[in-house]
Amino acid sequence: MSETERPSLLRRIAIRIVTVIFTVLVVAGAGAAVMFGSNTLAGRADAVPPPPEAARTKVSVTPLSLEDGYALTRRFVGQIEAGATVDLSFELGGRLVDITVDEGTEVTEGQEVARLDIALLDAEATRLTSARASIEARMAFAKSQLTRTERLRDMGHVSQAVLDEAQSLYDELENAIAETDAALASVRINLDKSVIYAPFDGRVGNRRVDAGATLAAGQPIVTVIETSAPQVRVGLPLTLDADAVQTAQIDINGTLLPAELIQMRPDIDPLTRTRTALFTVEADEMPPFGATAALVVDVPVEMAGTWVPVDALQEGSRGVWTLLVVDEGVVRKASVELLHAEATRAYVRGSFEAGAQMIDAGAHRVVPGQKVDVLVGEG
Repeated sequence: MSETERPSLLRRIAIRIVTVIFTVLVVAGAGAAVMFGSNTLAGRADAVPPPPEAARTKVSVTPLSLEDGYALTRRFVGQIEAGATVDLSFELGGRLVDITVDEGTEVTEGQEVARLDIALLDAEATRLTSARASIEARMAFAKSQLTRTERLRDMGHVSQAVLDEAQSLYDELENAIAETDAALASVRINLDKSVIYAPFDGRVGNRRVDAGATLAAGQPIVTVIETSAPQVRVGLPLTLDADAVQTAQIDINGTLLPAELIQMRPDIDPLTRTRTALFTVEADEMPPFGATAALVVDVPVEMAGTWVPVDALQEGSRGVWTLLVVDEGVVRKASVELLHAEATRAYVRGSFEAGAQMIDAGAHRVVPGQKVDVLVGEG
């Protein structure tokens, strides 16, 4: 290396050293400035008082009480019908001379409804009465003749055959009297059957004929419907025992009325595969016969659980339902299984213990893990 190159190398080394020293000084100054600023800000922050703690949300709770089971309300559609419906008709044919009722007319038991023409029966009764009187006159003569014949026979003036003939004539007339009386009794019965009376209190349904019509024996005239004891006919499933419907209720137009089981038929309807049950029900105003009614039955279901408001349920992941409960002032989740639901409440069982405090209102205002206060007197 020559003498002229050595000073140039020393100069470059000196410049690099000065540059490094200057950079270190700049970085150290910047670090010192940052530390000073941080300490200053920290001091100022420490000098400001902390904000007050936010008030806890107040929630209403209900202690959960476990039950052995619940009553499942079931409804079975039925039909309102009359206790009795009868088509009235005459046992005899004839001309209808009078019918005293119209459709919808109220009738009482024993009230006359219709009447047949009885002119022929009256004439027959008159003929038989006259015939009986004639036979009675002949019978009186035969009686006296028999008495005389008996005396003559005792005196030996007539034979036994003559006496027997007199006795036979008397017996024949006596039997003729009995036959005539039977015929008169038959006419009286037919006269009674020429008038139809209402068999019970009720109202007239269908009126099929008018006065003046000639009727055949057994031809229906009017239908009388009993209105004092309406019934409800319901088809019940085979799994429902008769004891379960002893205290049932009937829903008629939204009104629940107590019902009493009259009888349950022993056979099964081949179409619906149900058993027919008849119930009596009393109401101030009954809908027309044939209207729909519903039998309401509470069937007990034995299954441990508890009732909760529907609003308290929250749908979790994978279809799991949850409740929010308060445990030592902290909101927790409790998974539940929905067993039965009604309009405003549900019967559930799940991961909670008896007496757990369930948030029954305002569950949407809190989240799990949040600290809350329980409203005094609400839980």
